[in-house]
Amino acid sequence: MKQKRPVIVGLDIGTTKIAVIAGRRSEYGKLEILGFGRANSNGVKHGQVLNIDETIKAIRTAMDNCLASNPNLRVEEVYVGVAGHHIKSLQTRGDIVRQRTEEEIVQAEIDQLIRDQYKTYIPAGDQIIDVIPQEFTVDNHPNIANPIGYGGVKIGANFHIITGDKNAIRNINRSVEKASLQTKDLVLQPLASAAAVMGQEDLEAGVAIVDIGGGTTDLAVFYEGILKHTAVIPFAGENITNDIKTGLGVLKSQAELLKVKFGCALANEAKSNAFITIPGLRGMPAKEISVKNLANIIQARMSEILDFVNYHLKQVGLDNKALNGGVVLTGGGSQLEHLIQLTEYVTGLNARIGLPNEHLAAGHADDLSKPTYATCIGLILKGLDDFENNRQEFSANYLLLEPELVEEVKIDTETDTIETGTPGAVGEGRQGLAGFWDKFRDKIIELFREEEDAKFNGR
Repeated sequence: MKQKRPVIVGLDIGTTKIAVIAGRRSEYGKLEILGFGRANSNGVKHGQVLNIDETIKAIRTAMDNCLASNPNLRVEEVYVGVAGHHIKSLQTRGDIVRQRTEEEIVQAEIDQLIRDQYKTYIPAGDQIIDVIPQEFTVDNHPNIANPIGYGGVKIGANFHIITGDKNAIRNINRSVEKASLQTKDLVLQPLASAAAVMGQEDLEAGVAIVDIGGGTTDLAVFYEGILKHTAVIPFAGENITNDIKTGLGVLKSQAELLKVKFGCALANEAKSNAFITIPGLRGMPAKEISVKNLANIIQARMSEILDFVNYHLKQVGLDNKALNGGVVLTGGGSQLEHLIQLTEYVTGLNARIGLPNEHLAAGHADDLSKPTYATCIGLILKGLDDFENNRQEFSANYLLLEPELVEEVKIDTETDTIETGTPGAVGEGRQGLAGFWDKFRDKIIELFREEEDAKFNGR
């Protein structure tokens, strides 16, 4: 009997776009894309859902496009990314004195140490999203990756605690539910992007994942296999577009086209004698835009974003070439020409563009291997990892869903329409991260549900 493979659906609710991708694991361990849809996002600002009705419409449009790309799909549950400038992180330290010192350390004691961290004081209106243990200590022995099996009197650990605004998380969940979908889990977008573009060697060497989206730039820093730091920088692609609009006196739609088609992150590389002609409005004369001036505006804002990255790296002592894996740029904003050179100049670290294609089976649409869709691909990988490690209950209908492979998706980003072609064969590629999600205990959706249950119970 053929083994059923679950279809996992990732939903990326971004500031400029909402994307839906459905996929499953191939027999070779790669990700087969079964459906894709996207829509322009109007109700989200800086990663936060502000207009629920507009967000619902956009989610429905993206989902309709996904189902149109593969009529055999039936989507009920989705993995949803969460970000926004309300996401914060802090470092804490926890210790417990063992009751049974004559026995070896067991998982229950580690779980107790982690649970204790949920009592950490945080500002009113926020909630703890995730508690991530870093290195452990047993008595006087530091830097232990996994203390289970050790003997000792006291266990301690450094923790990375991630917090978020309760209302922001609630708005995301409500938008998804009112779009007739169920949230399988909420996943931090920096972690989803990291899973999509990192390899095991990156995790060990030390790397900073910089996901430049439309409304925010998400940062995740890994060192010696440990998540050391996360941050959300409140500047990204939309800020660059607004700078171009203001600086050059053009419409926002024109500014976006100028950025995408002619944008350059390094002014020294732009031709000083090149100009772009923009049609005038309502009989006004045409306007000539200097490519050099355009590059100066982009470089100024992108340098500011990278200065924030530097600031966060210094906070955790990982600047000055401590990260052998360098900086991995992903997200839609990472596609700016010469951004790698600017990143290396500002941070002093090697840089590269992070693409999710190493996880994808052959035959997928070229557009889906772009950095723009790294978060969505990472959400699917999270769902597959949950299934393979029995972290979530998957319904019988969910498992029995066996759609055909979607024909290759051609995405028209101007109109959000979809054309199809014939896919290639499934291929093998670089092995993904071993146990990446084992390090994280995503409980966002469970925390949200507990709070809702408490209201109904009158507590």
